[in-house]
Amino acid sequence: MNQSVYLALDFPSWEETKQFLQTNQLNGVPVKVGMELFYREGPKVIENLRENNHSIFLDLKLHDIPTTVMKAMRSISKLDVEMVNVHALGGAEMIKRAKEGLTTGHPNKTKLIAVTILTSMDKQTMNNELLLPGEVDDKVSHFAHFSQSNGVDGVVCSVYEAEKIKVECGDNFLTVTPGIRLGGTEVNDQKRIATPAYAKSQGTDYIVVGRSITNAENPKKAYERVVEEWTNGSIV
Repeated sequence: MNQSVYLALDFPSWEETKQFLQTNQLNGVPVKVGMELFYREGPKVIENLRENNHSIFLDLKLHDIPTTVMKAMRSISKLDVEMVNVHALGGAEMIKRAKEGLTTGHPNKTKLIAVTILTSMDKQTMNNELLLPGEVDDKVSHFAHFSQSNGVDGVVCSVYEAEKIKVECGDNFLTVTPGIRLGGTEVNDQKRIATPAYAKSQGTDYIVVGRSITNAENPKKAYERVVEEWTNGSIV
């Protein structure tokens, strides 16, 4: 089982999630649980996935006042997931308190990851809507340094920033890259996308793949193709 390839479970309910995993013989693969599924099912969905030996990236992108985030992380720490994330835009105090909530009272190995610039955004959106001047990779680099200095274990970024972050923040600083697509599949709402093979070449640590697998005619084969490209660093 490749522990670096996370399957995004973007389904509205546990029943649909369970049916997809069982039908396609994907029980036990690493998975990402996002807002849609977690807000509908709550912690029980994490327990169900744990019972089937799934490693879990809990993708909630917390962004609130520091005390609220700290208390939320205190609850999340009891779920014992592999990774959970916050928005770097929440600021230094929020990130520090998130780490405190995650590690105080219930020590575990859950990694704290910070979201830099969403992969659904490009330079135009960042400049004109967020009013953040400059280039996307420079802002991602800034948020990576900033987050690292406040205690996170790594960042969510696009494949195109991963190599630069590794150079600037060190090999032990984790990069988690969504926006991964197999060749010939729909781009959808992502803008800074790449293939598993390209992600491998850029030195990213974890990739998150969703619709290229879940919308495939044969999801199990699509998953195996992603793992093969990731493992060998070449398109098959």
